[in-house]
Amino acid sequence: MAERIDTSQLMQAEFTLESFDSIYSQWQEIQGNSVASPIFSLPHWSRTWWQQLGHGARLFLGAVRCQGRVIGIVPLLVKDDTASFIGGIDVCDYLDFVVEPGTEQVFFQSLLDNLVSAGVLQLNLAPLRPDSTVVTRMTDIARKQGWQVTCSREDVAVEVDLPATWDQYLQMLTGKQRHELRRKLRRLGEEGELNHRVSIDANQKDIDTFVKLFRDSRRDKATFLTPKMESFFRAIASLMAEQGLLRLNMLELNATPVAATMCFDYQGTVHLYNSGYNPSYGWLSVGLLSKALCIKDSIERRRKRFDFLKGGEAYKYHLGGHEIPLYRCQLKYAT
Repeated sequence: MAERIDTSQLMQAEFTLESFDSIYSQWQEIQGNSVASPIFSLPHWSRTWWQQLGHGARLFLGAVRCQGRVIGIVPLLVKDDTASFIGGIDVCDYLDFVVEPGTEQVFFQSLLDNLVSAGVLQLNLAPLRPDSTVVTRMTDIARKQGWQVTCSREDVAVEVDLPATWDQYLQMLTGKQRHELRRKLRRLGEEGELNHRVSIDANQKDIDTFVKLFRDSRRDKATFLTPKMESFFRAIASLMAEQGLLRLNMLELNATPVAATMCFDYQGTVHLYNSGYNPSYGWLSVGLLSKALCIKDSIERRRKRFDFLKGGEAYKYHLGGHEIPLYRCQLKYAT
């Protein structure tokens, strides 16, 4: 896309430090206009993470304006001379700057100049999708401004492009995958009355059920879900419900909750954020099938993509997913 602001106007670009309140509306507007900005860089997500989990670093929340108009948001934390994104990699699968499309050149030139002036001489930016503004634009601009740049592949995400119908989705799978999924769905249905329902209001009962299933499903999840992390999960669920983005999928067998998935529906993509299941029903593959039913629901609502998010767990491939590489980019100013 061609730049909408000529680089000769760089001298008119202005960088300012902000608070969440002072920049919230502009942040939300630019985020909505940029398909590259991930859900984990939404202003309310970033603010909730900072309030619940932010510690040990200084907030460096900025905006770049050109001709008085905000063209991008700088959601950073600074410790010593190093900046990283607001949001921990344990709860934020993708992160990025929030930049109005077509203004990246001016935004990053202004940002990098002002970081040096503020004594921020290193950037440690992750996790990054290949289509992030850091990977596609910032790295080249930074090199030209005297920064040393190293980008390394650190992880993968897995996603599946959704067809128009469930039958078409099944045909996308290998013969073995399709046979196994149908067999498991049939076996589960033979065990009694099956109910897959969706909660969008973050009511206390369903959130409690999700938390219990999450904790019970695996020992490492139980260890991960400290009181502070549980508080974050509950806050995020409520916040995303307020924004109309939450889909808490509950799978019940004979009125007993056996699996749950917390999904976020954003810009045509359903993001599978986390899940849990009752181990007593593990022999029925309720964890896998709850995710398959989420995919079915997404197809029926005409969503374009189902994003399993970060991690290469086998079940994601069994459900037709393909890998997206995730990167970490480290920038150091060559003084």
